[in-house]
Amino acid sequence: MELLDPRVDFVFKRIFGSENNKDVLLAFLNRVLTEAGDPPLTEIILMNPYTDKDDPLDKQSIFDVYAKTSEGKLIDIEMQLFNKYDIEKRTLFYWSKRYSSQLHEGEKYQELKKCVTINILNYAFLANDNYHSTFHLREDRTGLTLIDDIEIHFLELPKLDDVIPSQGGLENWLLFLKGVDTTHWEVLKMNEPGLEKAMDTLQFLSQDSEARRLYEARQKYLHDEASMLEGARKAGIKSGITEVAKNMLDLNLDISTIAKATGLTEQEIIQLKK
Repeated sequence: MELLDPRVDFVFKRIFGSENNKDVLLAFLNRVLTEAGDPPLTEIILMNPYTDKDDPLDKQSIFDVYAKTSEGKLIDIEMQLFNKYDIEKRTLFYWSKRYSSQLHEGEKYQELKKCVTINILNYAFLANDNYHSTFHLREDRTGLTLIDDIEIHFLELPKLDDVIPSQGGLENWLLFLKGVDTTHWEVLKMNEPGLEKAMDTLQFLSQDSEARRLYEARQKYLHDEASMLEGARKAGIKSGITEVAKNMLDLNLDISTIAKATGLTEQEIIQLKK
C-alpha cells in the first residue's frame, strides 16, 4: 500500500486538525513551542476542525490548522508543499489579520492575545542551515523584547536531508512529515511516542478509497496551481530581462555584450532591435 503524502495540506489537516486527533496536535505543538522557550501547553481548542465540507477543490476551503490555547493564545499552522514566493510578506499579512480580528468595537488593545504562526515548508527558504527558525519582535542591539505578541516559526523540511532519527524531539515529527522511509517508523515511535497515532491515522487514510480520491484531487490542484505560479513568475522575469535588453540597445551596446549580460540569445536581441 502506497501511503498518502502527509505534506499535502488536505492530509496534514486530517492528521493534525481533526477533533479526534487533538492529542496529536498538542504533542506536535509542544515540541515546536518549547524549542522557542515557551512553556508546554496542556490544552488546545481547534478553531477550524476538519469536516467533510473541506472540499479539496474549493478555493474557500482553509487547510491551515487554526487553534487556541486555554489562555487565549492563537496558533496558525500552514503546510506549504510548493514555493508560492513572498512567504514572509504573506505570513505577516495573515498574522496581522489574525491579530486584529480579535478586537471588536469598543474593546481595549490590552485584550489582544499573542498570535503564533508556524510555517512548515517543503522547500528551503532562509539563508541558514537550521531546520527550525523562530522570529520575535526585538531591539536590534540589545535583544530587548518590545512585545511578545508576535512569534513566527519556519520549519524547513529539506534541511533535514542529512538527519537520521536518533533521539526524541521535533526532528522526529518533521522526518515523519518529510516522508522518511517507513522502515524508520519504529525508531521514530520509540523516540516520540506521540507520533504513533499520527502514523496510524496516515495508514488509515491511505487505505480509505474516498480519502485517496480527495487526496489525488487536492494533489492535482496544488500541482496545477504551482505550475501556473511558476509560469507567471518566469514570464515576469523574462519580461524584465527583455526591458533591460531594450535599454542596453538604446545605449548602443553591442549585441554580444547584451547577450552575456541578460542570458538572451543574439537572435532574440536582434528581434528586439527590429
